[in-house]
Amino acid sequence: MELNERERAILELERSWWTQPGPREHVIADQLELSITNYYVLLNELIDRPEAEEHDQLTVRRLRRMRDRRRRSRQQNMAPVNEEQSR
Repeated sequence: MELNERERAILELERSWWTQPGPREHVIADQLELSITNYYVLLNELIDRPEAEEHDQLTVRRLRRMRDRRRRSRQQNMAPVNEEQSR
């Protein structure tokens, strides 16, 4: 299944959002007419699709690495504290 126009636009925005004037949230709202929450839901689903990687391999792999780092960081911060470590 090929990417639709909105999915390609999301990847394009992720490739170059910092070149746009204004905060990222405004760029997302202005260009894609999406709320931030909806944008990130779509983005996270999109970067797991092989078609997205075929379309823009560098961007998708960068986004996956960033997501994986955030997940690992959250998991490490939520790990239960051993009683001996807290002494």
